[in-house]
Amino acid sequence: MSQGIELTGMVLSSVPSGDYDKRVVLLTKERGKITAFARGARRQGSGLLAAASPFYFGKFTLYEGRTAYTLASADISHYFEKAREDLEGACYGFYFMEFADYYGQENLDASLMLNLLFVSMLALEREQLPNRLVRYVFEIRMMVINGEFPQDAAYDSSLLESTRYALQYVIRAPLQKLFTFVVKEKVLDEMARVQDKIRRTYVDRRFRSLDILEKIC
Repeated sequence: MSQGIELTGMVLSSVPSGDYDKRVVLLTKERGKITAFARGARRQGSGLLAAASPFYFGKFTLYEGRTAYTLASADISHYFEKAREDLEGACYGFYFMEFADYYGQENLDASLMLNLLFVSMLALEREQLPNRLVRYVFEIRMMVINGEFPQDAAYDSSLLESTRYALQYVIRAPLQKLFTFVVKEKVLDEMARVQDKIRRTYVDRRFRSLDILEKIC
């Protein structure tokens, strides 16, 4: 087994593997989306028990094998407890993880995607921001990063001026300022119609978490 490497990332998903292990999917800054096995993570008292959970962000030490990574330890800096403890917030969070998983690729720099995921999870925990707005901002910017958002949609003259401005802002704003605005309900409804159509056109996956989200919200 190779020497350990330290990667910055977030746990996108975690499922049982065997009797005591977990298979974890991470979105990492340095190596994109990777799969790792957390050996013994389901044993009581395991140091990996908490680290191998969705939403957790931090630094992960892994060993790279021939066919997979092994998670050795983790230094978690953000748990996003507030989002996890709220049913609606958790549903949005799981959808964000699944959407990031769709676009994530191995051995590619994922700095922009990871930063977007991080600031979007922080935004979910801000009570003054509607979760629905956070969702559409996240979706649009994720598609922009991956070159799949048709930017002329933000200049459609049939849209309200405020909607056009909001879409243009989401496309171009620095990530640290992405969630510094709110819009009226009619503008959000129009943003939703535009983005729902674009997502259905360009994203060829049905998201289980989105199905659940749309049933409860």
